Formats: sequence, structure tokens, C-alpha cells
Amino acid sequence: MDFQLTDDQRALRAGMRELLERRFPRTRLRTVIDGDAERDDGSGERGNGGGERGKGGGERGDGDAARGDGGRERGNGGGGLDRGLWRELGEAGLFALRVPESAGGVGLGLPEAVLAFEEAGRALLPGPLVATELAAGLCTTGLCAMGSFESGRAGSLAAGVTQGEAVVTALDGGGAPVEHLASADAVLALGPTAVELIPAEEVARSTEPMRSVDPATPLHRRAPSRTRPEQAGPGRSGIAARLRREAALLTAAQQLGSACRTVELAVDHAKRRTQFGRPIGAFQAVQHLCAQMLVRAESARSVVYAAAVTEDPGDIAAAKLLADEAAVHNARDCLQVHGGMGFTWEADVHLHLKRAWVRAGQWQSAAAAEEELAAGLVSTVETCL
Repeated sequence: MDFQLTDDQRALRAGMRELLERRFPRTRLRTVIDGDAERDDGSGERGNGGGERGKGGGERGDGDAARGDGGRERGNGGGGLDRGLWRELGEAGLFALRVPESAGGVGLGLPEAVLAFEEAGRALLPGPLVATELAAGLCTTGLCAMGSFESGRAGSLAAGVTQGEAVVTALDGGGAPVEHLASADAVLALGPTAVELIPAEEVARSTEPMRSVDPATPLHRRAPSRTRPEQAGPGRSGIAARLRREAALLTAAQQLGSACRTVELAVDHAKRRTQFGRPIGAFQAVQHLCAQMLVRAESARSVVYAAAVTEDPGDIAAAKLLADEAAVHNARDCLQVHGGMGFTWEADVHLHLKRAWVRAGQWQSAAAAEEELAAGLVSTVETCL
């Protein structure tokens, strides 16, 4: 069996990277982070604010970044998404990759979607990409209830999701925060077994903003409820469980892209930065850090790509677990390679760490992935006995 990427898959990945380098370069990323390019005056306040938060949270890495103290309201410019970029992503087919050709989609599979989302993670592309991609497939196949949408609006929403005309975020019944709610047109609500698209303004009435450690990912939490939310545990079946698995894998792909990008940033800096008359990459301690980063990234890549082919719940759990670890730990090691400048607001390294923390808590946390793997092992043992 040949596990190498096909020519079409390589072309897809290269095209996605070219699109993002052209439409979402570093300058655009900094504009999103700083809120407004004209306010980016390089003040010490911004450097200290970003740097201390990046350093202070370095020991966490547990995916619980939603409760971090790094909320900067100006950092996300009000949480608004670039609708022009969103439409261009839709025109490029990002949200319709897995939509059947008969429904106007590209007609590809989960492996191709993983490649595209890996590039999105590499570029730190903001927005509820995973939820919108899932909603596009549901709307075109009619597997999702349209909630309290009026019939006319429901039709336009279904058509607009695949084209990037509509933004969809997700509300998981497990109680995870909702990202980019203020910019969303609809919310994909996942219950224990069923899924439903409901208007974003309806969800907004029962949520409240919360601080996010990632300045480019505004979060909302649901108002406290007396009833305990349903948890998506091991062995759960149905369309909602399938969507959660696919979302976990696509999120793992984004983490993989971030992990690979931090390897590039660390190696590039180690080549250019000189100390004692030679590049710091010549020192064994720095070499070991970079080598460990590469091992993490490539190990995660193998598992993520394999899970995209098998779509096995255990493989997906392993992929999310390793990708989260690679993204968080690689970003932390990248900070070490950069030294003091890595903690400043003007450097991009801390942005990868903060995004990795947020993603690590989305869709499938480390604890949930470990439970899934443990349940699979127990099932295997019981079958053999």
C-alpha cells in the first residue's frame, strides 16, 4: 500500500499554502492580532502584555486556555472576521471539499480536508473553520435540522455556507466555549445524538463573553445551567458522534500545521541568530531542541494522516492527543530557541502557543482522548478473552 501523497493532494496543499500566503500573510495576521494596523506602534505595553502571558502560561499546556488571563479585547478587533477572505476560501472550495460533486462540491474525502486544514493551522488562520466545513456537508445533504430559521433564510444559509457567504460556529453539548459567536450567522448545535443549525443571535442571548488566551479567538460561554450537560463519551454513536470525531481530526490537522510551522521558525532563527561568533544552531543544546520538535511534528503527522484514512475513533483520539502535544510543546521549545525576544508581543511565536492552548481544549481534550483510547484497549482485551 502506498502512503505517499498523490500529485493531486500535493497540488491541493500547495494551492492552499499559496492562497494563504497571498491573502493572509504575516502582515494581515498582525493586523488581526493588533486590532488595527494603524494602532500598531510597537509600544512597550503591547510587548509586555503578550510576553508575560506567553511566559506565565508556559507550564500549563493542558488545553484549558479558555480560562486563561490573556484576554485582550483589542487583540481581536472586536472579534470580526474578514468576510472577503472567508468568501475567497469558499470560492477556493475549502468548505466544499467533502461535499459531493452532485451537490456542487469538490467531492474529495477526509484526507484532502486534513491537508487543507493543516495549511490553515500553519498560517494561524482565524475563524470557525471546522464548524463551517461540517455545516457545509450537512446543509447540502439535508442531514441537519434548520432549527428556528425561516424557510427563506434557511435556504440562503445552506447555499451560502459552502460558498463562504455564511459563517457557522459550533456549540457542543459538552459545554465547550463557542468561538467567534459575534461574527457567526448560525450555530451548529451538537446534542447527544442529533445536530441542529440555529441562528447565532438566538444562542447569543444565553451566552456571555469570556476571556480567551488567544487574541484572535474570541470566546463565549453558555450561562450556568442547573442541568448537567451531556458528555460525548467513548462508544457513543450517531451523526453527532461522527461530527465530533471529524471535528477533532480537523482540529488535530490545524495543530499539526502549527507544530510544523514552529519547527521552521525555530530552525530559521537558529541559523540567523549568532552568539559567540557563530550561529546558535551550532550549539548542541539548541540542536537537541530543534530535533525534538521535528520528531514530535513528524510523529503527529503520521498518526493524523493515518486517522484520516481509517476514520477509526481510536486513531482519531491518538491523532488529537499527539497533535495537541506537538503543537503546545513545539511552541514552548520554539520560545526557548528564540530566547527573550520570543516572549515579546511583536514576535509570532507566542501566537502559536496561545492558539495551540485553545485548540487543545476544543472538540476532544486530552482527558477525553485518553478515555477513548482506554475504552478501545478494554474492548480489545474483552474480545480476546
